[in-house]
Order: sequence, then C-alpha cells, then structure tokens
Amino acid sequence: MSSLISFLKRTWHGLVGTSSRDNPGLFHSARLKLTGFYLAIIIVFSLCLTLSIRELAEREIIRAGGLERGAVHSLLFNYYSVPPQPDSTFDRFQNAQNNNIRDRLNVDVLLVNLFALVGGGILSYWYAGRTLRPIEEAHEAQARFAADASHELRTPLASLKVENEVFLRQKSFKPEEARELINSNLEEVDRLEHLATNLLSLTQVGQAPLKLTRLSMSRVVETAVQLAEKQANKRQVKFKTNISDMEVIGNSDGLVQLSGLIIDNAIKYGPVSGTIHIDGVVDNGKYHLSIRDEGEGINKADLPHIFEKLYRGDKARSAATPGYGLGLSLAQELAKANKATIAVRNYPEGGAQFVLSLGLAKS
Repeated sequence: MSSLISFLKRTWHGLVGTSSRDNPGLFHSARLKLTGFYLAIIIVFSLCLTLSIRELAEREIIRAGGLERGAVHSLLFNYYSVPPQPDSTFDRFQNAQNNNIRDRLNVDVLLVNLFALVGGGILSYWYAGRTLRPIEEAHEAQARFAADASHELRTPLASLKVENEVFLRQKSFKPEEARELINSNLEEVDRLEHLATNLLSLTQVGQAPLKLTRLSMSRVVETAVQLAEKQANKRQVKFKTNISDMEVIGNSDGLVQLSGLIIDNAIKYGPVSGTIHIDGVVDNGKYHLSIRDEGEGINKADLPHIFEKLYRGDKARSAATPGYGLGLSLAQELAKANKATIAVRNYPEGGAQFVLSLGLAKS
C-alpha cells in the first residue's frame, strides 16, 4: 500500500504544471505506468499463490503415492512372501504417473498465470483509468481556474494601463480630467480588491471546520438582507420574505455570507425595480431556504457549471453585469462547510431559484 501511495505521489508531482489538454499523452502515459504497477502486483500474487498450491499438491501426491506403495508392498509380502523391490513394475508405473501429474500441474499453473496476465492487464488498465480520473479532472479544473483567473486579472490591469498611458500623452490636462482618471482607476482597483478577497475566501473556506451551533434562520436572513439593502436600492429592488422562524445547525457568519452571496446574485441578474422572493419552509426534516429573482433565468447550458470557479455564462459576461464568477463557487463551499446543500433551477414563472437545505436543530 505504501508503494502504491508513493507511486501516485510521484505521478501527481509529474503532472503538476502541465495541462492534460496541452499534452493529451501525459495522463495516458501515467495510466500505462499505473497499469504496469497494478499488473505486477497481480502477477506476483498469482505466481506466489499458484506455485504454493502446486507445491502443496505435489507433496500430497508424493505422500499418497508413498502410502499406496507401502500398502502394495505389505500386501505382496504378507500373502505371497514377495519382498519389496525398489524398481518393480508397479513402482515404475507409479513414478511415471507422478511425473505425468507434475507435468499437468505445470501446465495448469502456466495457464492460470497467463489468464491472470491477460485478465489482470485489462482490469489494471480500467482501474488505473478510474484511479487517475479524479486527479485528471482536478488538474484540468486547476489549469482552467488559473487561466480564467489570469484573464480576469489582466482585464482591469490592461484598462488601468491604457487609461494612464493615454492620459500621460496629453501635453496639458484639466483638474477635472485628472479627477475622472483617478476615479476610474479606483474603480478598477476596487474590482481587483474584490477579486482578491473572493479568491482568498475560496482558499480559506474548508481549511478549518466551522463551528456549528444552533441559530435562528430568520435572524440570518434579516442580517443578510440588511447588508444587501444598499446594492438593492441602487437597482430599486425590493424584498418579499416569508421565513419560518426555526432553529438550524450552522455557522452564523458563514450562513449570513452564504445568503448574502445568493441575494447579491439575485440583485445582479434580476430586473431593475424587481422583487426578490425569500422563503423558508421545513420539509422532510430539513430547513429549505429559497431565494428567487424575477429575471430571465439561467441558460440551460450554464446550469451544470453555475457553481464552477470563475464560470460566467454568455449573458453574464456583459459589461452591464460586474463580477468574476466567484460568488456562487464561494457559496457552494460555504454550504459544504455548514453541512448543507445548495441547488439551483429555473423557476417556472420566470427567474432563477436557489434552494439552501440545512439540518434542523434537535429540540
């Protein structure tokens, strides 16, 4: 087992830094190496088992043959007074029979190990692929995340650079123009700070378990709504809440942040002067918090990827909707940290609906 773990570590370290999409043969080569490792274990085990069984079978045959030979010699001597003869016809026949049995055992051992080689090779190749698949998916996600993060970082930096270069080429400028440039630069800096904060939050969530306690969901939602009111007022968005005041098990700060992230998403993608519906009900021993907007909903092609880091659908990438695609990824990580689940669907009457399911506090 330690050898297998060491092999997997060496394989993983060899994969880091290179994308499987850039080098399609990388994981195939690793799969072949792991297949050889598995197959070697199977062959060694098969050889040890079959040779041990063959040795035991041969010993049993020799022992049984010796008993049979002694019984025949005793019978001939007792009834016919024939003394034992080491090279009698019976002994030669028995020795030939033993040699024939040994040959058959050798052939059987060979066939069994050939079968183990072929069957074990197929099984090893399949299992090696299954073993490496999570590593490959994680590596591809890491490479995709790094590429997307680099792209998101380059965009505001490029904007800052262009604006400042154009401004510096002017021979003269008015104070109002300088103030406008500084304000624009501050907006880009705020975007970079927001991105860095979310990236840091994503790395911190899950490193240490959150302290889960009994808490009231009505207070959690009330706090999250209060924190989102400033942004909601900018878009003239109203809240309509219908919360069952039940106690759940969770982390207060984590659930406030989680609820706020979903509310923030609803404000961004819901219509101006729209309404965000927040409902909390108990069903099947779980508390279900529903947050729904009245927007256009989520493209069906985007639904499976909505919680991926830095993923934004085509509509969401418009300049009118700021963001980096990290909020929902962070929301999912916070849900896991609170031992909850989060799901999304398009509401039949329009808009996107997020449902957070939490465990109820035992009375």
